[in-house]
Amino acid sequence: MRLTAGSMTRRIGTAIIIAATAALTAATPAGADTIVYPATLDDAFFSTPADIADRQPGDVLAVRAVPPPLGFPGTDAVQLKFRSTNSHGEPISAVTTVLSPHGAAPGRPLLSYQAIINALGLECAPSTALYAANPLRGIREAPGLFLAIQRGWSLAIPDHLGPNSAYGAAKVGAQITLDGIRAVQQHSPLRLADSPVGLAGYSGGGMTTAMAAVLAPTYAPELDLVGSAFGGAPLDIGEMAKGLGESAHPAFGLAMAAALGLEREYPDRMPITAQLNEPGQVLRDRIANACTNEILASGAGLSIADVADPAVGMSLLESPSVREVLIENSVEQVQAVPNAPVYEWHSPTDVLIPLDSITTTLRRYCDAGVPVRSEHVPSPDHITAAVIGLPGALDFFDGRFAGVEPTSNC
Repeated sequence: MRLTAGSMTRRIGTAIIIAATAALTAATPAGADTIVYPATLDDAFFSTPADIADRQPGDVLAVRAVPPPLGFPGTDAVQLKFRSTNSHGEPISAVTTVLSPHGAAPGRPLLSYQAIINALGLECAPSTALYAANPLRGIREAPGLFLAIQRGWSLAIPDHLGPNSAYGAAKVGAQITLDGIRAVQQHSPLRLADSPVGLAGYSGGGMTTAMAAVLAPTYAPELDLVGSAFGGAPLDIGEMAKGLGESAHPAFGLAMAAALGLEREYPDRMPITAQLNEPGQVLRDRIANACTNEILASGAGLSIADVADPAVGMSLLESPSVREVLIENSVEQVQAVPNAPVYEWHSPTDVLIPLDSITTTLRRYCDAGVPVRSEHVPSPDHITAAVIGLPGALDFFDGRFAGVEPTSNC
């Protein structure tokens, strides 16, 4: 399916605006207003222990060895369940999958890679998707990630959407990412306790990576982060929410999924479901456990008018609770800066993401003394820019793991 990036941006923004305005309108919802959370996995490893509140962020709760994913020959794999924290400061459990070369040296570099997970189902998270029999449910970046294994590094790939698959919620994703690194370094058999650490990701995973980089100095100051690399990252979801559009679009399903994901993380401040009409509730139920392709297919050709009353949308950005949610999950709006160098890449013609937000954010980092290298890659669109820019990101980490100061183009 071919996506029109500009229209997709408008759809995402409109979906968030219209749906979340339920708190501002007196309209009576057409049907049930129950939030639909993802179905739990039939695997006890993913359950949350009763004593989780007694654990500290990053504490390892369970460990299991798993086979190496397809396409990762000569690799050892292990999954760690650990304690993390949601957006409200409450304890949650999360999982990260760690891949290492056979016979890897102690103290080798550790790269935490935040995969693109545009999904609402728990089966779409990396710990499961890396082993999916259906290639349409796999991790599309996996072939490129094997390059890191070939360089002798270990990879940690967290389920950064969390136990509720809160697609669109960058803050919880960042905290899960940082706690996942803590867990990996605590697990002594991996011999990574003293390793230099990098953060990387693209698109939604890039948003999580960028947020983790700015939260790290206060949330996990003990981590030895040598740098972060993110590409195609939407750094301000509030800016995306200003893009409005009323016509049908093939990527509307992703807009709907983002709105529902934010509602899962902020049920009192982003009451999406209460605004849905009956067809909207049907779509919600259909995609509640879906991965990217199913979400796209289910929402193809729909618009806001098909799932909710569009007349109340424009007042959303005046709602203090919604504005707070958007600010908390927008890297551009978080005034903290990373404490390690940044490598960023994107296509200058990518209309899926707000490019001005990237420019503003990186300028603020530069003004604060953060070494930043930003690269425009020769790609006409969002997707191919991921592949074109990855080698530069890996080269950036080659230097950082070796202690080489990066070249900044601030």
